[in-house]
Amino acid sequence: MWPDIELAVIKGVRAGLGGPRVTDEVPAKVETLLPVVVVQVAGGADDRITDTVTVDVACFAADRAAMWQLAERARQAVHALAATMAGGVVIDTVDTEQRPVEVPYGNPAVRRAVATYRLTTRGRTGP
Repeated sequence: MWPDIELAVIKGVRAGLGGPRVTDEVPAKVETLLPVVVVQVAGGADDRITDTVTVDVACFAADRAAMWQLAERARQAVHALAATMAGGVVIDTVDTEQRPVEVPYGNPAVRRAVATYRLTTRGRTGP
């Protein structure tokens, strides 16, 4: 049985950032809730022992400077999960697949940077 790595990363990043909302989907009226970090599983594979998961981390902020600052803080929080237990999940490694890059959001009140990370974990035994 594979653990819920998305939830584990959300809990770990939330603890590491200590303030911004961290969730698994963009909230309605995100521009009124900034800053916001959205964590979503983007893909992955396993070899029946190790689960390798790619996770997108989108950082939403009111301006470019705040966006880059939040993206860097989120990157540090994700990398800090390596060799730890987050949300009850042992995370072995964390690597950056794609560093944070600005991705237009379509709302002039919101700036967004997205990064992709590769995490490895192991399956749980039992139910």
